[in-house]
Amino acid sequence: MNFKKFFKLGAIGLLAASLAACGGGNETSTTENENSQDSSDVKKIKVAYAISWKPITYQDENGEPAGYELDMLRLVDEKLEDYEFEYIGTTDDDLLIGVEQGKYDLGVKNIFYTDERAEKYVFPKEFTGLSSVGLLLKKENEHIKDLSDFAAAGLELAPIAANNAQYTVVAKYNEENPDNQVKLVAGDTFAVDAVQWVNEGRADGAIALEPVIDKQINDPEGPYHNLKDEVVYNEFTVIKTWTLFNKNNQELADAFDEVIKEIKQTNALNELMVKHYGRDLFEVLERVEGQSK
Repeated sequence: MNFKKFFKLGAIGLLAASLAACGGGNETSTTENENSQDSSDVKKIKVAYAISWKPITYQDENGEPAGYELDMLRLVDEKLEDYEFEYIGTTDDDLLIGVEQGKYDLGVKNIFYTDERAEKYVFPKEFTGLSSVGLLLKKENEHIKDLSDFAAAGLELAPIAANNAQYTVVAKYNEENPDNQVKLVAGDTFAVDAVQWVNEGRADGAIALEPVIDKQINDPEGPYHNLKDEVVYNEFTVIKTWTLFNKNNQELADAFDEVIKEIKQTNALNELMVKHYGRDLFEVLERVEGQSK
């Protein structure tokens, strides 16, 4: 018999027996395998966010994702144990195209629901935020507080693209108020320069979003900051905002819905509103919906 081979096999056997007796070898290996298995079970989700929608979605001074929608998603991510969110800052256009084509799994950027978008993306059942909508007016018309006032005064509204959710807001008002309608003209482009239209007198007013007004007029670095005393913004409603999912991510959207419903049972989203907007827009929604009943 080959004694070298015999002694070598014997030594290996003794070593294995010793490790088994101590309980360390197999136990460590099992733990490592379990950790490896747990890690592989967590699915990485690419989340696109627009970097120019402060305080909704933006990058802070350190280049980190910030804003109401990002904090909302972090709450969701904590509860979705099977998923891990990776946040990617980008432009509005790249976000929409990227989510549609599968470059990103989901996206947030002050997104409104439209029938056209519903054909391209998965909208969850639960909305996640709110966006302030108002009338941008010349200072002399600041007494015009809502669409009813605007229509009664016979004022002219700047054009809005028919596929823009802001168009839907006015169209819905007109449908509910056949005797006091706002003159609504469909624009050729998705968005017009509302500030210029109002300032130059091409229109008496325009439908505007508060974050846009803050960025363009109220911000000292805004392109129209010089007009801050010439125009006013009068909020009259809020629009629900949504998280947008790629068409192949229905399962993720369903899981997202369950978590959002759970979070809405608390005051977490209300607190995030106050943190980022300085006020709770959910209270505005309750007031608006209460008035429409």
